[in-house]
Amino acid sequence: MTTSSRIALALAGVGKIARDQHIPSCADSADFDITVAISRNGKIDGAENFTSYDEFLEKRPDIRAISLCTPPDVRFAMAKKALASGLDVLMEKPPAATIGEAQALRELAEQAGVVLFATWHSRFANGVEPARQWLSDKTIRNVEITWKEDVRRWHPGQAWIWEAGGFGVFDPGINALSILTAIIPGQTIVEKASLAFPENRQQPIAASLSMRSAAGAPINAEFDWRQEGPQTWDIVVETESGTLRLAKGGAELYIDGTLQVEGPDREYARIYSRFADLIRSRRSDADFQPLRLVADAFLTGERHTVEAFID
Repeated sequence: MTTSSRIALALAGVGKIARDQHIPSCADSADFDITVAISRNGKIDGAENFTSYDEFLEKRPDIRAISLCTPPDVRFAMAKKALASGLDVLMEKPPAATIGEAQALRELAEQAGVVLFATWHSRFANGVEPARQWLSDKTIRNVEITWKEDVRRWHPGQAWIWEAGGFGVFDPGINALSILTAIIPGQTIVEKASLAFPENRQQPIAASLSMRSAAGAPINAEFDWRQEGPQTWDIVVETESGTLRLAKGGAELYIDGTLQVEGPDREYARIYSRFADLIRSRRSDADFQPLRLVADAFLTGERHTVEAFID
């Protein structure tokens, strides 16, 4: 840490999500200074920039915390090295490419006595915690998730999302699943799924999931990357005491149609505040249930081929 008690942070992967969210959130943070950046292409002004991850680990042993903002297919190897070097690690979502990788990292962090924070940014949206609290004493009857957006708008030219390990439509869909598992108690079970694969891609462009809560309430989710016009990120929960709706990815909370919570986007600001708390209390936060639901969707899913996707 610096003399002002701000935490010196390394950031690996200077891509779109880093520039859109991580860098400005740290700039506004009372807790972190991005002291080092590691990227083959991008740089951060005011930080020491490395193109080699191994060189960073060798030359900057004074840095004790790192944010991994790389695609998930390379994150495991980087996280493993960071944990072995004694760094506290924040991982952008999804935290790993497989359940096996995720569980291995959790065990390595425990063995090394360092902090592992598997982030799910949508859980930090304005309405999510109030929704969890409101639902905590309710009997849930039904949950409907509608998560539809335009992939060309949000992931232009990002070929990796269509390759094996790239998650496809589950890249945004896992955000909905992260909210679901935050507000609904117990383990959610995937019963069946239908996955639509473009004929020229390795990952689905749409998915329908039929699930149940631990208490037996039906949960249906519709994910689609072909949405044009208005984008839809809604979760509707029907209870015996009324209907809750999280809109705009959790940014707005409605109870029986009446707006209860709204406000500016502070998801990543809250993530870094949480990371600072975890570092100072020496605790980890590594919940992989959203990733497990995606894996279960692939295990139970019927595959359907649809027309080719041309970016």
